[in-house]
Amino acid sequence: MEQSYEQARNISVAREAITHKFVSLLIERLNLDLEPEDVADDTPLFGAGLGLDSIDALEIALAIETEFDCEVSDDEMPVLRSINTVVDFIQRGQANQLSEAV
Repeated sequence: MEQSYEQARNISVAREAITHKFVSLLIERLNLDLEPEDVADDTPLFGAGLGLDSIDALEIALAIETEFDCEVSDDEMPVLRSINTVVDFIQRGQANQLSEAV
């Protein structure tokens, strides 16, 4: 099924909104000394990226569940690799919720 320009644009706008909300949430919840525009979409959350640790991972998972209504199980913790992988996970979760509601 081919997407129209408008559908593609709406998906892009929705992704940008989720990304901004997640990055802002990350900065707020973890008290990071950053601004949302300082964090690139492909920034790793751990190691050389933002330098977060396992305690931060639990806080991130809780924030995702609370703010986006997407449960992060132990098996899904690897989605916390980067901003992009988290946003992909959130979008999949929201799409699944919509399809189950129909």
